[in-house]
Amino acid sequence: MDISLKPLNKQVMVITGASSGIGLATAKAAAKEGASLVLASRNKEELEKIVEQIKAEGGEAIYVVADVGKKEDVQKIADKAIEKYGQFDTWVNDAGVAIYGRLEEVSDEDNKRLFDTNVWGVVYGSLIAAKHMKNRGGAIINLGSVVSDVAIPLQGMYSTTKHAVKGFTDALRIELEEEKAGISVTLIKPSGINTPYPEHAMNYTDRELTLPPPVYAPEEVANAILYAATHQKRDIMVGGGGKMMSLTNKYAPGLMDWISENFMSKQEVKNKPARHKDSSLHHAGEDGNLHGNYEGHVRKKSFYTRSAAMRPLITGAVVAGAGAAAYALSNRKG
Repeated sequence: MDISLKPLNKQVMVITGASSGIGLATAKAAAKEGASLVLASRNKEELEKIVEQIKAEGGEAIYVVADVGKKEDVQKIADKAIEKYGQFDTWVNDAGVAIYGRLEEVSDEDNKRLFDTNVWGVVYGSLIAAKHMKNRGGAIINLGSVVSDVAIPLQGMYSTTKHAVKGFTDALRIELEEEKAGISVTLIKPSGINTPYPEHAMNYTDRELTLPPPVYAPEEVANAILYAATHQKRDIMVGGGGKMMSLTNKYAPGLMDWISENFMSKQEVKNKPARHKDSSLHHAGEDGNLHGNYEGHVRKKSFYTRSAAMRPLITGAVVAGAGAAAYALSNRKG
């Protein structure tokens, strides 16, 4: 079966992690394009507000309170979508949690919870979505990260989960293409994004958390997700900064290690004592916020991402240039 994706105003779209950040940005953007939405997260109060706002603006949406780390909850999302709309056309696995802490410090309990949400939530959502979409078509969109390609300190286990998401997504795509199931499978890999991610993260450090620059707006990720909902794409990196990191790690891994060892940890924390240690790891956090509190410059658009999604020939030139730069830096360092 050939892959044929509907226009957004004809789609029913499921979005997990929809009560803040990238998920919320995607929900708002998709609603404006006329998609019918099924929004899921652990935060009932915020989901109610978001759905009410979408409907007040003329959109169509329902919500499902669900913990994606529980397979039965993910199945409930699919069941509610089918009960309300008879089907769904795009499933976005966005729900995620984070930990800042050195590998030897983080507890097994916290690491397991991280994997339940970030990995098993994606696995459950993808497989349940694929079962419904086979022989009818659709798009599965999984949120990886630049750290699907590059591991960084202080977020080592988070990096591990995103590597796992990439491996699973690639394997799922291959199997579905082998079956000619008519399903597009896309991995979205954001760079640092100005969402409440640091505020929601479990903090094992004694300082306030932040993101390494460059940092981009969540609306740019939402734009990439909506593109993947209507165009077959293998993966989309959001942010040229993330692409440079990925290419440097591929062509000059020793250089990328050196950069991380000497600079990365310092860029992940502020020179301020941590105000609190609460997080959304084990329970719903304070949601409803699309943007975070990043104090530096936030890039609203990424030329690299838009060229990668819309103009493949430009992408080739950008990638070739970035690869040459990474190679030159490697030789200079050597």
